[in-house]
Amino acid sequence: MKRIPEPELMDSEAQTIAYAEADFEEANSLFTQRFLDRFTDLDPAGKMADLGCGPGDIAIRMASALPGWRVTGIDAGENMLRRAQERLHRESLDQRVDFRLAYLPDPSLPKNSFDAVISNSLLHHLPDPQVLWQSIGAVGCAGAAIQVMDLSRPDNEAAAQDLVDRYADGAPEILREDFYNSLLAAYTMDEIRAQLDRAGLDMLSVESASDRHWIVSGRL
Repeated sequence: MKRIPEPELMDSEAQTIAYAEADFEEANSLFTQRFLDRFTDLDPAGKMADLGCGPGDIAIRMASALPGWRVTGIDAGENMLRRAQERLHRESLDQRVDFRLAYLPDPSLPKNSFDAVISNSLLHHLPDPQVLWQSIGAVGCAGAAIQVMDLSRPDNEAAAQDLVDRYADGAPEILREDFYNSLLAAYTMDEIRAQLDRAGLDMLSVESASDRHWIVSGRL
């Protein structure tokens, strides 16, 4: 099935509320645990960037799991970041997590300064996927731990609808529609391998993470 792009910025008030209140426990726990299992040799203290952090759930999970680390969540959505900031105050992690409004590529982001760079479900929103891979190379330091996860495009629209019915049953219609459109806009693992080669990031590996996700990991 040919990829069908979707809007780059999903930040309407309705989308933000639905996304912030949705149950992404399975996917976000998978992302966090895969990172912790993959990178068992992390230094006790470090700096992490979360590109496309949305309402901040994964950034906050990472800060909670890595008490010596500072996490910077970066997103282009003002409404998403407002939700992230509200949650941050509730979690009392203000001293170790900060959120920054930025639209990738952003040359003002600190160069080669993060010991880890993560991103979840951002890539399929970008008109040019190289923007994400180049941003990772720009902000990550030598040897930085990298993990990127996103949806994997199904073979056809019927398979996409089946995934929506299976994993978003009972969800608000706006979330079901966004999930379906995101599946159609997602990249396949073969496309990801080609993107990594083009970006000079062939030291990173890509593999299946679930029946609807791929995951890229490795060190710069």
